[in-house]
Amino acid sequence: MNWIEALGFFAAFCTTLSFLPQNIKTIKTKDTSGLSLYMLLLFFIGVGCCFFYGYVISNYPLMITNGLTLFLSDIILIMKLKHK
Repeated sequence: MNWIEALGFFAAFCTTLSFLPQNIKTIKTKDTSGLSLYMLLLFFIGVGCCFFYGYVISNYPLMITNGLTLFLSDIILIMKLKHK
């Protein structure tokens, strides 16, 4: 692994990890009122596209971290739709 790929893993790790506190808070409180549905939908679509892009170019940092972020954002999106 070269330093650029390591930087990609680090950056992706930070952005994925940053979503975790929101997931924990949302799961504990079941309160999604402060979250915009449109933001969540756009975020979900964007992360899904980044995952697909990583798959097409065989970039594992993009695939792994965007796959995890897709999963985390999916939890909140489902809760937002369920409790709307």
